[in-house]
Amino acid sequence: MGRLGFAALAGAGLLAAAPGVALAHMPFMLPNMFDLTDRDHITVQAGFAEDAFVSEVVMKSDAFHTRGPGGTVTPIKDVTYLRDLTVFEAPVPAKGTYRVSSGERFGRVGKMYKGPAGDWVIGEGAERPAGAQLVDVQSMTLAEVYVTRGSPTKDALAPTGKSLELRPITHPSEIFAARPATFELLFEGKPVAGANVEVYRSAGVYDGKKKVLDQIKTDASGRFSITPPDAGTYLALIRHRTASPAGAQTPYRSYSYTLTFEATE
Repeated sequence: MGRLGFAALAGAGLLAAAPGVALAHMPFMLPNMFDLTDRDHITVQAGFAEDAFVSEVVMKSDAFHTRGPGGTVTPIKDVTYLRDLTVFEAPVPAKGTYRVSSGERFGRVGKMYKGPAGDWVIGEGAERPAGAQLVDVQSMTLAEVYVTRGSPTKDALAPTGKSLELRPITHPSEIFAARPATFELLFEGKPVAGANVEVYRSAGVYDGKKKVLDQIKTDASGRFSITPPDAGTYLALIRHRTASPAGAQTPYRSYSYTLTFEATE
C-alpha cells in the first residue's frame, strides 16, 4: 500500500483527523535523543507545527517506519495518538544509524496560483495577481530524523529514489556547531536545483530565533550546506510544488519534507 504500502490509508487518516490543517504547517519528528549509546529503542514525538517542535496537530500515519543498518525497513506498529501529538517507540535492535520516517503522507487539497516571479503560491485570497488562475493542489508530507546506536553507519542514508527527500552528504551524527553540513535534495531520485531551504531551531519560540540561516538555495547539483550557529536541535524544511503523476487526485502537488538534526559542540 502506497509509499512502503501505506500512503492511501495515511492520507485518509490525516484528512479525517485534521481537515483544517493549513498547508503551511510543518511536519516534524523529534526523538528523545540522537546518540543512543547502547539503548535498544528510541522514543519519538511527531506532529504538525507552526513553531518548530511545538505540535499543534496530531500526525496520523500507517507508514511510520525505520530504515536501519543493511537497509532493513521495519514498520512501527504501536503508535499513540493524542489530540495534538503523536508518540511512539521504535526498536533499535542492532548498532548503527537508523532513519526514522513518517512515510509519505497524503494531505488536504487546496488551491494555488503562479506568482509574478513564476513560482507557485499556495492560497485563495484576494491578494493574488489579477488574472492568476487557481489550480487544485494536494499536500504531500514527509518527516524524518536520523539516530545512531554505537558507531555511525551509512546504509540508512541511501536515498529511496521516491518523492522529495534529502540525502545527507555529511553524516547526521557528525554535524557540529559553526561547521557546514552538506545535503543533496532529490525528487524522484533526481537533483532539484534552485530550491529554497528554511532552517528552524528548537526553543526559537522563546528567544526570538525561530528561523535561522535565510536564503539557502540548492545549487545546480541539488546540494546545499547548513552551518548551525550553535549547538541545538534544528529542523530543515523544503517545499517543492510540481505537476502530479498521471492518475492523481489533483493536477498539482505540494511536497513538504523536513529533516530534524542535532548540532553538537
